[in-house]
Amino acid sequence: MVSTASASLASLWDEVAGTQPDPDLWVVVATLVAALAVVVPQAPWRIARNAITIAHEGGHGLVALLTGRTLTGIRLHSDTSGLTVSRGKPTGIGMILTAAAGYTAPPLLGLGGASLLGAGRITLLLWLATALLLAVLAMIRNAYGAVSVLVTGGTFVLVSWLAGPQVQAAFAYAVVWFLLLGGVRPAFELQAKRRHGGAGDSDADQLSRLTHVPAGLWLFLFHAVSVCSLLGGGRWLLGL
Repeated sequence: MVSTASASLASLWDEVAGTQPDPDLWVVVATLVAALAVVVPQAPWRIARNAITIAHEGGHGLVALLTGRTLTGIRLHSDTSGLTVSRGKPTGIGMILTAAAGYTAPPLLGLGGASLLGAGRITLLLWLATALLLAVLAMIRNAYGAVSVLVTGGTFVLVSWLAGPQVQAAFAYAVVWFLLLGGVRPAFELQAKRRHGGAGDSDADQLSRLTHVPAGLWLFLFHAVSVCSLLGGGRWLLGL
């Protein structure tokens, strides 16, 4: 029985950590078009942006933990805004990194996902994404946020366990394209809000107060990270 269990675990590990064949180029291009159709028009983006908010707030939470802060909880709201609360020193490098992690998390996750897909590790990507969503779910402190993460995580579980290799590949590429493209738009939205006198307590403004660096330079950093991630990740996905 022990040897059977060990063999099963070894087989599962080989499946997760192994490589899968790349999808046809038309699948990669089709998932790119599908992601653009979700990110660019306002109506689908208003709904899909919830997934970017999960990544945004998850980035805040992960970096808070990595820098030694105490993560109190994460809240996601129906207007696609979110709030991550952590305790610790109100200034210093830990707080700066935590504040900077939100807008940079979605594109960097997309870049990491593109590197995995470029290496043919489709199954590993799906499992890692599911694990990250479970970690975020453990820190959610409101009902809407819990439902949002459960629906997102449940989709990954269903695809990982029930779908065939071709569907898994198409889903994985669509998700990564969405993170790369969807990671670009929020910084432009924040810039537009600040231009019209809104978002006075945004991540860029908090970082400005923490570092005495103009908020515009932090916005430039958000733009640079998201655009560079899109260019680099896109090259991996397209096999260039």
